Amino acid sequence: MAKKNTYDAESISVLEGLEAVRKRPGMYIGSVSTKGLNHLIYEIVDNAVDEHLAGYCSEIRVTLEKDGSATVADNGRGVPVGMHAKGVPAARLVYTTLHAGGKFDDSAYKTSGGLHGVGSSVVNALSVYMDVEISREGYIHHDRYEKGLPVVELEDGLLPKIGKTKKTGTKVNFLPDDTIFEKTKFKADDVKSRMHETAYLNPSLTIIFEDLRGAEKEKIVYHEPDGILGFIKDLNSKKEAIHEPVYFKGELDGIEVEAAFQYVNEFHENILGFCNNIYNSEGGTHLTGFKTTFTTVINQYARELGILKEKDSNFTGADVRNGMTAIISIKHPDPRFEGQTKTKLDNPDASKATSKVTGEEIVRYFDRNLENLKKVIGCAEKSAKIRKTEEKAKTNLLTKQKYSFDSNGKLANCESRDASKCEIFIVEGDSAGGSAKTARDRMYQAILPIRGKILNVEKASIDKVLANAEIKTMINAFGCGFSEGYGNDFDISKLRYDKIIIMADADVDGAHISTLLLTLFYRFMRELIDEGHIYIAMPPLYKAMPKKGEEEYLYDDKALERYRKTHDGPFTLQRYKGLGEMDAEQLWETTLNPETRILKRVEIEDARMASDVTEMLMGTEVPPRRAFIYENAAEAELDV
Repeated sequence: MAKKNTYDAESISVLEGLEAVRKRPGMYIGSVSTKGLNHLIYEIVDNAVDEHLAGYCSEIRVTLEKDGSATVADNGRGVPVGMHAKGVPAARLVYTTLHAGGKFDDSAYKTSGGLHGVGSSVVNALSVYMDVEISREGYIHHDRYEKGLPVVELEDGLLPKIGKTKKTGTKVNFLPDDTIFEKTKFKADDVKSRMHETAYLNPSLTIIFEDLRGAEKEKIVYHEPDGILGFIKDLNSKKEAIHEPVYFKGELDGIEVEAAFQYVNEFHENILGFCNNIYNSEGGTHLTGFKTTFTTVINQYARELGILKEKDSNFTGADVRNGMTAIISIKHPDPRFEGQTKTKLDNPDASKATSKVTGEEIVRYFDRNLENLKKVIGCAEKSAKIRKTEEKAKTNLLTKQKYSFDSNGKLANCESRDASKCEIFIVEGDSAGGSAKTARDRMYQAILPIRGKILNVEKASIDKVLANAEIKTMINAFGCGFSEGYGNDFDISKLRYDKIIIMADADVDGAHISTLLLTLFYRFMRELIDEGHIYIAMPPLYKAMPKKGEEEYLYDDKALERYRKTHDGPFTLQRYKGLGEMDAEQLWETTLNPETRILKRVEIEDARMASDVTEMLMGTEVPPRRAFIYENAAEAELDV
């Protein structure tokens, strides 16, 4: 008898405990890619750092073990092991219950990075096993979990003691679950970068990193007593500095503000924001407060010194930050972030605190260092001058009739003008472009075919970039301008499309075109990536057509393997060499239809690494690029 399709009280499923995490891991750690995998280590490290901030932990050890697991050990107080009011040992509660931890009650931690109490329990839920040793009160207490469930029998209701010790601290060893993560090999470079960053933000903390997986074991000790000043020097080590780095700190209403900045002879700004040691890749209120106040102060000085005359307009924020590298690190007792992955700080009082401290401290510094003030204003002056000439030149460049939409005929625009619903596909070549124009949803999908490979912007001068017809067409199409040179007139609020989707063939040439486009966006339209507007379409590699049953699209070789294992009976396999081989219907089904397509969003996890790697891979120096390719050839997959 057919099962009744009813919707009643029994239809409502409750995901108990950690089951919810295994079901929807992306909600808790952002993704199940390498980024999410590394995030497991960071969650445990962040707990140890919180112990350091509370004044109890001075050393953290992070080890990537030979068997693929990771170990994080600290010399803090150790997770409490006594009996909790709920009738289980406190440590077991921490590792098995969402929203359990010492961060909700102000008495244990004044400031902390992990706030939702999900860190440790989430790592536990997403691991094949997790082994915990807690040194506290003279004993080593032991617990073990498999897929989130405890497997150690309690003794008198408490964790068993496996030895005596005089030390204190917590040691966690876990193996990520390969049924949840796409890859289970931790990326050492990303982990090292994050650990180094954490050491800069905590000058009295020592982090020991070990990688035991390769033929040659690696051990690095991160200890940075100079703190964020050392961080600034590191960021600018290969650049021509205009003055010595400046450091200041202060406090307002319990919010500690620490900042450092330095100007270099370049036309990029690089401002990194941290709250309670967590990197906020999308910035937030603390950065807004810093930027606004800095701009106001510099304009006031420029007027006082007569550099800006009465009739002159003020320098823009972009002018003032031209060539600036800055780090803003705040400690907030009650931070609010947009989302669990803590990418953007949302507290209005953080803006007020950074604004007040910045205003007082930079005025104090510039009053005593007039020469450096003039150098900073000189950068802003240069920027404003070039911006104004470029605006004129660019207006001329971009408004020449032969480059407008209608006459170059490349852009097949969508009918809707609601930017939040519209998307633009950048398609390689005219053949795929033709099919895409036929297949698309005309209302919301625009198609922009580009011919051949665009210019590598990492190696090109600004005038070449602006003279490139393909790039010009894209600038025109997106509508939000272009930030280049010393000027900066990029305005994301004018973006005409919510999604900019790179739709290239799944071959070497396609990957090259995608890389060139990503370099363009990263260097000149960075906000598009930061705000999550850039995607890469994932067209299928194969189509499986069985004698019996439904046809199925397979997106990679792994999917093909799975299909061969699970499918009984003969089937025909079609391999797509490029998008041009698909007819309009197939293209719609696989790559354009929002219901069925697969898109990968491009994100920047580590700002410092991203800039260095882009420079190395797309720049002019060959030896470092060759070395990088040799090292990473085995993992050569597009990891976006």
